[in-house]
Order: sequence, then structure tokens, then C-alpha cells
Amino acid sequence: MDDTRQADRELADAVLAKRPGAFERLVREYQGLCWHIIQRMVRNPEDARELCQDTFLRVHQCLHQYRGESALKSWIGRVAWTIALRHLQHKRIPLVDNAEAGEGSLLDNLGDGFDLEAACADEETMRHLHAAIESLPPLQRTLLTLYYLEETSIPEIARITGLASGTIKSHLFRSRLRLRGTLETRTGVAA
Repeated sequence: MDDTRQADRELADAVLAKRPGAFERLVREYQGLCWHIIQRMVRNPEDARELCQDTFLRVHQCLHQYRGESALKSWIGRVAWTIALRHLQHKRIPLVDNAEAGEGSLLDNLGDGFDLEAACADEETMRHLHAAIESLPPLQRTLLTLYYLEETSIPEIARITGLASGTIKSHLFRSRLRLRGTLETRTGVAA
């Protein structure tokens, strides 16, 4: 067992043993991940706060099911993902654009040459980028956030979302293409 998994197991065991401060430590450590996943999917801050609370309530209730086979980050991310997904389904909000849902080819290549950091060199471009990200469908917003902001690997995102790696790569690729087009339109500069 690697050091991270060992630390995850120890934290989970401390929470299960009801050691003082253990659950608070778990929440502090993973609240950013939870917020990124849920906020990017639902976009409504009040709903996101409530769903984050629901996520940690569920984590507390179900932590005994955590087996340590994956990182605790993946396990908690999966809980947040599932809660946000159910919220979207309940509100009848589509996870992807219908036009994109019909696209069948999965592009496994992430190296399309688009550099998000270089595209955001100045503050105005950064504002345009954030607006463009917000205009993406919930799934693509969330995947971009996990991959670029949380620096979550493709295999880890697959464990969180239950999506195939190729599907994740395809969504990231299409999202970057869409962002590039939006930034070129808004700023007049080829990204």
C-alpha cells in the first residue's frame, strides 16, 4: 500500500473511530474537490452548498464502505459526482448538449496543441475563459475543472465519474476546441 493510500486509510479509520477532529479534517481536505465538482455541474451557489453538505453527510454515513482500493479523493469525488448528477436529473438538466451527445467518435488524443495557460496570459482573456467555461454543459465544465484545476488524472476522473477514459479525453478535447473558438471570437486573438 502506498503512502497516500495508507494516509487515506488512517484518516478513514480515525473518522470511523470517532476521533476528535477527524471528520473535520476530512471535510477540510476534500471540500475544495467537492465544491469544484458540484459547483461546475449545478452552477447555483445555494444548491451547490446544500449538495456539498449532502455529500459529506453521505460520506459520513457510508465511510464504512470505503475499502481503500482507490484514493479517498476518488471515493469522495464519486459521492459528490453522484449527488450532483442526481440533482441534475431531478431538475431535468441535460449533462451534455444534445448536439454533442450524437457525436460518436472518441478522440483519444489530448495533445491538440491548445495551451489553456498560454491562452490566459492576461486578465481580460482570463475573464473571457471563465465565462466560456461557464457556458459549457455541466459534464464538460466538471471534467475541465477536475483535469486542469484539481489536476486529477484521467484514470482518477474515470473512477470519480464512472466514464471511460476515452470518453473523458473526448470531452476534454471537444471542450478545448469550443473554448478556443469562444476565446477567438471574444478576444479576436487566435488561441
